[in-house]
Amino acid sequence: MKYNFDDVVDRSDNFAAKWSEMNKKYGTNELLPMWVADMDFKAAPCIVDAIRNRLDQEIYGYTTRPDSYNESIVNWVSKRYGWDIKADWLIFSPGVMPTISLLISELTDKNNKIMIQEPVYSPFNSIVKANDRELVISPLIKEENGNYVMNYDEIESKIKDVKLFILCNPHNPVGRVWTKEELKKLGDICIKNGVKVISDEIHSDIILKGQKHIPFGSISEEFAQNSITCMAPTKTFNIAGLQMSQVILPNEDDYKKLDTAFTRIDIKRNNAFSLVATEAAYNHGEDWLEEFLEYLEGNIDFAIDYINKNIPALKVNKPEATYLLWVDFSGLGKSNEEIAKALVEKGKVALNNGPSFGIGGDQFQRINLACPRAMVVEGLSRIKTAVDSL
Repeated sequence: MKYNFDDVVDRSDNFAAKWSEMNKKYGTNELLPMWVADMDFKAAPCIVDAIRNRLDQEIYGYTTRPDSYNESIVNWVSKRYGWDIKADWLIFSPGVMPTISLLISELTDKNNKIMIQEPVYSPFNSIVKANDRELVISPLIKEENGNYVMNYDEIESKIKDVKLFILCNPHNPVGRVWTKEELKKLGDICIKNGVKVISDEIHSDIILKGQKHIPFGSISEEFAQNSITCMAPTKTFNIAGLQMSQVILPNEDDYKKLDTAFTRIDIKRNNAFSLVATEAAYNHGEDWLEEFLEYLEGNIDFAIDYINKNIPALKVNKPEATYLLWVDFSGLGKSNEEIAKALVEKGKVALNNGPSFGIGGDQFQRINLACPRAMVVEGLSRIKTAVDSL
């Protein structure tokens, strides 16, 4: 490999939330962190070089985006997903969740209904409630083989009077890459009922072999006009701390509303480093991404094989996307509280506790495998120690 993903980086002085906030969440920092969804890999050299070159200029005033910035996004979306978007559909945002929060405030009124599918990334739930909207949940169906599918009958039965549907595509934490057929069925229901779709596609580049990401808005012009897509280079290239994302809004009215909202709170510019990092990532980072995906797949295959052989009471399906493993601990016959306690106190490992993802999360844990293989081996050994203690 051209890039060394086995290199273990000391992040103790990195101000990394993943490493430094464990005491706040778990009561101790003496754990191996496999929770927050960022990577323990250095950023791609092309990004580091771009930031270093910008740093060497020694002036970091207000930035303006050149045309090449949006062009890099347009080209990436076309090449990776086959979706030909326009530069004037794009709005800069410091992050996907701030975007979704603003869209909730601009596209709905207080006490309006917003639908999500749990288990799902927990801010989907909390951000709806924080905006004083009514949360409507359609839980995903977990099939006997461990695969997850959408419950279309329940969606149709609950969607009356819903204003927004927040979609996780690909899905965090269950790792599904929704097919075109699945997305079309969902989108048709939403259009029939006058429900706008916000599609969180931040994991869209972290797709494993044999799978293909389908942007929701790419399915048809009607879908494009009825949806807003949120993407970013941050998960893909481990640069979330630079605070940038892009919003794709083909619908002119939606574009104006979000643009006005960002103008109102005076968020219109990149910081000096996110500007050059985004262009570098999308213009020159693809070879790094392809090697990362190969390494990640090795980590995932190793982890699943280890669990099946050494911790057979746990059940896990190979994800189709993300670097996150969604693991079923229910075979232990223990409560979620007992499992979580053993992982921290006996295993000395920090995982994401399943109930935080909502309905369907009980007795599950989410494991972050975007780390050097040595850390994966150590983490799995610690999980086994915790399970054996039960």
